[in-house]
Amino acid sequence: MENLGFRIFPLENRPPATVLERFKAATASLISDNMNRMHGAGADLRPCHAGGILLGPAFTVRTRSGDNLMVHKAIDMAEPGDVIVVDAGGDTTQAIVGEIMLRLARKKGVAGFVIDGAIRDSKAFLSHNYPCYARGVTHRGPFKEGPGEINVPVTVGCMIVHPGDIIFGDEDGVVAVPQTHAERLMDKVEEQLRRERETMLAIENGTADRAWVNETIRRKGCRLP
Repeated sequence: MENLGFRIFPLENRPPATVLERFKAATASLISDNMNRMHGAGADLRPCHAGGILLGPAFTVRTRSGDNLMVHKAIDMAEPGDVIVVDAGGDTTQAIVGEIMLRLARKKGVAGFVIDGAIRDSKAFLSHNYPCYARGVTHRGPFKEGPGEINVPVTVGCMIVHPGDIIFGDEDGVVAVPQTHAERLMDKVEEQLRRERETMLAIENGTADRAWVNETIRRKGCRLP
Protein backbone atom coordinates (compact mmCIF):
# COMPACT_ATOMS: atom_id res chain seq x y z
CA MET A 1 0.00 0.00 0.00
CA GLU A 2 1.25 3.49 -0.89
CA ASN A 3 2.26 5.70 2.01
CA LEU A 4 0.22 8.76 1.02
CA GLY A 5 2.10 11.93 1.83
CA PHE A 6 5.46 10.18 1.93
CA ARG A 7 6.12 9.00 -1.63
CA ILE A 8 8.86 9.26 -4.25
CA PHE A 9 8.35 8.88 -7.98
CA PRO A 10 10.85 9.25 -10.86
CA LEU A 11 10.52 12.02 -13.43
CA GLU A 12 10.05 10.13 -16.68
CA ASN A 13 8.51 12.69 -19.03
CA ARG A 14 10.98 15.44 -19.85
CA PRO A 15 10.42 17.79 -22.82
CA PRO A 16 12.64 17.45 -25.90
CA ALA A 17 15.65 19.75 -26.06
CA THR A 18 14.32 21.22 -29.32
CA VAL A 19 11.19 22.44 -27.54
CA LEU A 20 13.15 23.94 -24.64
CA GLU A 21 15.41 25.74 -27.12
CA ARG A 22 12.45 27.71 -28.50
CA PHE A 23 11.68 29.10 -25.04
CA LYS A 24 15.07 30.82 -24.77
CA ALA A 25 13.80 33.74 -26.86
CA ALA A 26 10.62 34.13 -24.77
CA THR A 27 9.74 36.20 -21.72
CA ALA A 28 7.53 35.30 -18.77
CA SER A 29 5.12 38.10 -19.68
CA LEU A 30 4.64 36.90 -23.26
CA ILE A 31 4.18 33.30 -22.16
CA SER A 32 1.64 34.45 -19.56
CA ASP A 33 -0.23 36.60 -22.11
CA ASN A 34 -0.65 33.60 -24.38
CA MET A 35 -2.01 31.45 -21.57
CA ASN A 36 -4.69 34.09 -20.95
CA ARG A 37 -2.81 35.28 -17.84
CA MET A 38 -4.14 32.27 -15.94
CA HIS A 39 -1.14 29.92 -15.59
CA GLY A 40 1.61 31.89 -13.91
CA ALA A 41 2.80 32.12 -10.34
CA GLY A 42 1.70 35.14 -8.35
CA ALA A 43 3.86 38.17 -7.64
CA ASP A 44 4.84 36.81 -4.22
CA LEU A 45 7.37 34.46 -5.83
CA ARG A 46 10.26 36.76 -6.65
CA PRO A 47 13.74 36.21 -8.11
CA CYS A 48 16.39 35.92 -5.41
CA HIS A 49 19.40 35.67 -7.73
CA ALA A 50 21.58 38.19 -9.50
CA GLY A 51 20.14 37.64 -12.98
CA GLY A 52 19.49 35.20 -15.78
CA ILE A 53 16.54 33.10 -16.90
CA LEU A 54 15.29 29.83 -15.48
CA LEU A 55 14.31 27.13 -17.97
CA GLY A 56 13.79 23.39 -17.64
CA PRO A 57 11.38 20.59 -16.75
CA ALA A 58 9.71 20.68 -13.35
CA PHE A 59 11.05 18.20 -10.81
CA THR A 60 8.37 18.68 -8.19
CA VAL A 61 8.48 18.37 -4.40
CA ARG A 62 5.68 18.72 -1.86
CA THR A 63 6.98 19.07 1.66
CA ARG A 64 5.74 19.82 5.13
CA SER A 65 6.16 23.49 6.02
CA GLY A 66 9.68 24.17 7.28
CA ASP A 67 11.06 20.74 6.34
CA ASN A 68 13.50 20.07 3.48
CA LEU A 69 14.27 16.34 3.70
CA MET A 70 12.57 15.65 0.38
CA VAL A 71 14.27 18.65 -1.25
CA HIS A 72 17.63 17.07 -0.41
CA LYS A 73 16.40 13.83 -1.98
CA ALA A 74 15.22 15.73 -5.06
CA ILE A 75 18.69 17.23 -5.54
CA ASP A 76 20.16 13.73 -5.44
CA MET A 77 17.60 12.41 -7.95
CA ALA A 78 17.36 15.31 -10.40
CA GLU A 79 19.09 15.22 -13.76
CA PRO A 80 21.08 18.12 -15.24
CA GLY A 81 18.71 20.78 -16.50
CA ASP A 82 15.81 19.94 -14.17
CA VAL A 83 14.13 22.69 -12.15
CA ILE A 84 13.31 21.75 -8.56
CA VAL A 85 9.86 23.15 -7.79
CA VAL A 86 8.95 23.03 -4.10
CA ASP A 87 5.47 23.36 -2.64
CA ALA A 88 6.24 24.28 0.96
CA GLY A 89 2.77 25.61 1.59
CA GLY A 90 3.82 29.23 1.25
CA ASP A 91 5.17 29.18 4.79
CA THR A 92 8.16 31.45 5.45
CA THR A 93 8.81 30.48 9.06
CA GLN A 94 11.81 28.33 8.16
CA ALA A 95 14.06 28.37 5.11
CA ILE A 96 13.79 25.46 2.69
CA VAL A 97 17.17 25.96 0.98
CA GLY A 98 20.37 27.86 1.71
CA GLU A 99 23.89 28.20 0.35
CA ILE A 100 24.90 24.57 0.90
CA MET A 101 21.93 23.32 -1.09
CA LEU A 102 22.55 25.97 -3.74
CA ARG A 103 26.08 24.64 -4.18
CA LEU A 104 24.91 21.01 -4.21
CA ALA A 105 22.26 21.70 -6.84
CA ARG A 106 24.54 23.79 -9.02
CA LYS A 107 27.26 21.11 -8.90
CA LYS A 108 24.67 18.49 -9.86
CA GLY A 109 23.56 20.56 -12.87
CA VAL A 110 20.10 21.40 -11.54
CA ALA A 111 18.85 24.44 -13.47
CA GLY A 112 17.45 26.24 -10.43
CA PHE A 113 14.76 26.41 -7.73
CA VAL A 114 11.20 27.61 -7.44
CA ILE A 115 10.15 27.56 -3.79
CA ASP A 116 6.76 28.46 -2.36
CA GLY A 117 8.45 29.15 0.93
CA ALA A 118 11.58 30.87 2.19
CA ILE A 119 15.33 30.68 1.58
CA ARG A 120 18.27 31.79 3.70
CA ASP A 121 21.87 32.80 2.95
CA SER A 122 20.32 35.28 0.54
CA LYS A 123 23.68 36.97 -0.09
CA ALA A 124 24.94 33.76 -1.69
CA PHE A 125 21.97 33.71 -4.07
CA LEU A 126 22.30 37.40 -4.90
CA SER A 127 25.99 36.85 -5.66
CA HIS A 128 25.31 34.27 -8.39
CA ASN A 129 23.34 33.96 -11.59
CA TYR A 130 21.90 30.70 -10.30
CA PRO A 131 18.12 31.03 -10.63
CA CYS A 132 16.04 30.84 -7.50
CA TYR A 133 12.51 32.13 -6.95
CA ALA A 134 11.04 32.18 -3.45
CA ARG A 135 8.39 33.82 -1.30
CA GLY A 136 10.71 35.22 1.35
CA VAL A 137 13.96 35.14 3.32
CA THR A 138 14.60 34.06 6.90
CA HIS A 139 17.63 33.12 8.95
CA ARG A 140 15.75 30.23 10.58
CA GLY A 141 16.80 26.84 9.25
CA PRO A 142 14.62 23.85 8.31
CA PHE A 143 13.85 20.50 9.84
CA LYS A 144 14.86 17.29 8.04
CA GLU A 145 12.23 14.81 9.12
CA GLY A 146 9.64 14.58 6.33
CA PRO A 147 7.06 13.71 5.26
CA GLY A 148 6.85 14.83 1.66
CA GLU A 149 6.34 13.70 -1.91
CA ILE A 150 8.47 13.86 -5.05
CA ASN A 151 7.15 14.17 -8.61
CA VAL A 152 3.50 14.70 -7.82
CA PRO A 153 1.33 17.67 -8.87
CA VAL A 154 2.04 20.70 -6.65
CA THR A 155 0.84 24.26 -6.21
CA VAL A 156 3.32 27.13 -6.00
CA GLY A 157 2.20 30.73 -5.87
CA CYS A 158 -1.34 29.67 -6.90
CA MET A 159 0.16 27.98 -9.98
CA ILE A 160 -0.48 24.26 -10.50
CA VAL A 161 2.66 22.45 -11.67
CA HIS A 162 2.83 18.87 -12.90
CA PRO A 163 6.08 16.90 -13.10
CA GLY A 164 7.73 17.59 -16.45
CA ASP A 165 5.96 20.91 -17.09
CA ILE A 166 8.24 23.49 -18.68
CA ILE A 167 9.27 26.08 -16.11
CA PHE A 168 10.32 29.52 -17.33
CA GLY A 169 11.41 32.37 -15.09
CA ASP A 170 12.88 35.82 -15.65
CA GLU A 171 12.93 39.17 -13.84
CA ASP A 172 9.12 39.35 -13.89
CA GLY A 173 8.41 35.97 -12.31
CA VAL A 174 7.70 32.33 -13.11
CA VAL A 175 5.31 30.45 -15.40
CA ALA A 176 4.66 26.74 -15.96
CA VAL A 177 3.71 25.37 -19.37
CA PRO A 178 2.22 21.88 -19.90
CA GLN A 179 4.26 19.99 -22.47
CA THR A 180 1.17 19.23 -24.54
CA HIS A 181 0.71 22.97 -25.16
CA ALA A 182 4.34 24.02 -25.46
CA GLU A 183 4.93 24.13 -29.22
CA ARG A 184 1.57 25.68 -30.08
CA LEU A 185 2.09 28.22 -27.31
CA MET A 186 5.51 29.17 -28.64
CA ASP A 187 4.02 29.76 -32.10
CA LYS A 188 1.79 32.38 -30.46
CA VAL A 189 4.62 33.83 -28.36
CA GLU A 190 6.88 34.24 -31.40
CA GLU A 191 4.09 35.96 -33.33
CA GLN A 192 3.41 38.35 -30.44
CA LEU A 193 7.14 39.04 -30.13
CA ARG A 194 7.21 39.99 -33.81
CA ARG A 195 4.23 42.34 -33.40
CA GLU A 196 5.73 43.98 -30.33
CA ARG A 197 9.01 44.59 -32.13
CA GLU A 198 7.08 46.31 -34.93
CA THR A 199 5.24 48.44 -32.36
CA MET A 200 8.47 49.50 -30.67
CA LEU A 201 9.96 50.43 -34.05
CA ALA A 202 6.86 52.49 -34.85
CA ILE A 203 7.19 54.29 -31.50
CA GLU A 204 10.79 55.21 -32.30
CA ASN A 205 9.78 56.36 -35.79
CA GLY A 206 6.87 58.41 -34.51
CA THR A 207 4.35 56.38 -36.53
CA ALA A 208 2.62 54.46 -33.74
CA ASP A 209 -1.17 54.33 -34.25
CA ARG A 210 -2.91 55.26 -30.95
CA ALA A 211 -6.44 55.45 -32.35
CA TRP A 212 -7.40 52.29 -30.51
CA VAL A 213 -7.32 54.14 -27.16
CA ASN A 214 -10.18 56.51 -28.01
CA GLU A 215 -12.04 53.80 -29.91
CA THR A 216 -11.99 51.56 -26.83
CA ILE A 217 -13.11 54.40 -24.54
CA ARG A 218 -16.05 55.24 -26.82
CA ARG A 219 -17.05 51.58 -27.09
CA LYS A 220 -17.17 51.37 -23.28
CA GLY A 221 -19.65 54.25 -23.20
CA CYS A 222 -17.34 56.98 -21.90
CA ARG A 223 -17.74 60.46 -23.43
CA LEU A 224 -14.49 62.00 -24.59
CA PRO A 225 -13.81 65.71 -23.99
